[in-house]
Amino acid sequence: MVSYAMSFTTLISTSALALHLDDPAFAIVDCRYKLDEPGWGEREHAAEHIPGAAYADLGRDLSGPKTGSNGRHPLPDPHTLAQTIGRLGIASGVQVVAYDQDSGMYASRLWWMLRWLGHDAVAVLDGGFAKWKAEGRATRSGAEPRQPREFTGAPRAGMSVGVDEVVSHAGSSEWQLVDARAPERFRGDSEPIDKTPGHIPGAANHFFQWNLDANGLFRTPEELRARMKESVGDIAAERLVCYCGSGVTACHNLLALEHAGLKGARLYAGSWSEWSADPARPVERG
Repeated sequence: MVSYAMSFTTLISTSALALHLDDPAFAIVDCRYKLDEPGWGEREHAAEHIPGAAYADLGRDLSGPKTGSNGRHPLPDPHTLAQTIGRLGIASGVQVVAYDQDSGMYASRLWWMLRWLGHDAVAVLDGGFAKWKAEGRATRSGAEPRQPREFTGAPRAGMSVGVDEVVSHAGSSEWQLVDARAPERFRGDSEPIDKTPGHIPGAANHFFQWNLDANGLFRTPEELRARMKESVGDIAAERLVCYCGSGVTACHNLLALEHAGLKGARLYAGSWSEWSADPARPVERG
């Protein structure tokens, strides 16, 4: 059993993970994905992955059914998610390591979802598969099904907010919405995915890529705190609500906040894709 006092709860380095490849108390999950090519990650996983890793698909495993008005990657039903997590070989006391191709934008979604269901021993591989490969570390191909485990968990209250809460709080001093999309999408200069450009009124912009340094690794906690302050000002983390296009890169900001010691921020999973699906909701540009 992993001691929670010793567990990795935000990031893990490639060198630290390499020491635990044969550790039965570790579960590695490959979250590689491309929004414009949904089958890509699974194909890449079959071709080459970190030894022992199982694959979790953003669309199939880490999202729920779409209705056309609940966003592009709605949260799955908690019971269904718990079954998926168990199928990945995860149970209480297991240290989870999630990775994706590089930045952690998809791995951070699994990181957040595990914490949402009460499992804190989960970390994102800093630098992802790109760093692992660049260092010449071991890989395997083919499927490696993990022994299913019994995972029990329930959503933690206060970690996420729904669209009705966002409607009632948009523009209030009680909350600060933080948009993780690129500045040009936030301003509404361009919108490659959703039909309406712009952002939720009153939101601040903190592009998730600003959490990374020139080498694609997460900045230090001190740097993250300074960068986040530039974006959102002196507001307490528990008053922050993170969103993005569909509730994926918002989790990268939540991971950065947690790594920086700024705890208590929440996720609006429906994000811009849900908000902008209703033409009656206000939109801000610029």
